[in-house]
Amino acid sequence: MPLFDFNKTLSQSTDAIKSLSAFNPLTIHKKGTRAKAIFALALVCFLWGTTWLASKEGVKHIPDGLQMAAIRQLLGGACYVAFFLYKRAALPKGNEWIPILILSFLNFMLSNGLSTLALQYKISAGLGAIIGAIFPLWLVVIGLFASKDKMPIRAIVGLLLGFGGVCIIFYDHLNEFLDPQFRWGISLSVIATWTWAIATLYTKKQATHFNPYFSLGLQMVISGIVLYTFSSATGKAVPLTQVAWQSWAAIAYLVIFGSLIAFICYLYALQNLPTEQASIYAYFNPIVAVIMGSIIFDERLTIYLAIGGLVTLLGVYLVNKAYKIITAEQPETEGV
Repeated sequence: MPLFDFNKTLSQSTDAIKSLSAFNPLTIHKKGTRAKAIFALALVCFLWGTTWLASKEGVKHIPDGLQMAAIRQLLGGACYVAFFLYKRAALPKGNEWIPILILSFLNFMLSNGLSTLALQYKISAGLGAIIGAIFPLWLVVIGLFASKDKMPIRAIVGLLLGFGGVCIIFYDHLNEFLDPQFRWGISLSVIATWTWAIATLYTKKQATHFNPYFSLGLQMVISGIVLYTFSSATGKAVPLTQVAWQSWAAIAYLVIFGSLIAFICYLYALQNLPTEQASIYAYFNPIVAVIMGSIIFDERLTIYLAIGGLVTLLGVYLVNKAYKIITAEQPETEGV
């Protein structure tokens, strides 16, 4: 894989959304717009951080985490699709469906589905959030083998710091690795980051001109249907009337606050703040999840988790920073 392709992968998702400003229902063009954008970004950091807690609470009261993920995806995806149809956005045609189907499998059936299911297996919301944040490190690992170009020193340092931080965290959980359920939860979480990284690379390689956020809604609906069917076929799904109210409350929070409100705030922040500044939510989400998990669920907040989490996020930051610098220095003719 050419290095410039790999570099631009990390910044593509946030840059692409700027072209979709016409679809944002939150169009406030008055005095104090920057302050409102910073407030919107703060909401994104908080809301997307708390989605890990909502998922953790939801899976406590439903036999199959995949069923909960399916319901959430169906409801959230339906809202996205309905909005874009209301805006008269065109449906995908012909070959445009191929990447949508593949990304639905990678992003939602596997990544979101497995990360939700993992929370049923004795891992905390904070630990799940930290593991979920390391997917850029896997992009560097893939780049080490797939690219013939020299990797930036900053990226290598970030990679070592990132995995070093994970080792610090897991040092505090060595005894828990004797528990098969804990091992299974960690395994599912790590696999979810692999599939997210692969989906990120695929998105860059197979990018189409079709609206990526309309595509997101379609991916969620497709995945929701498949996951619900799978959960039912395995006999783990329960009738909707038997889903506990706690799970419904968690799903409602995930759809309303985690998907709709946070997404609108993210759109607004990206339209009114520099892309790199708006991207800091990725580093705050795990911190919010760890702190709120400690407050609400009484999850252990140890010195190993705190230091390891910060070291891991520093590594992820260095990786992202390394490739954003290289991307900015490259001529426009590259990456075509």
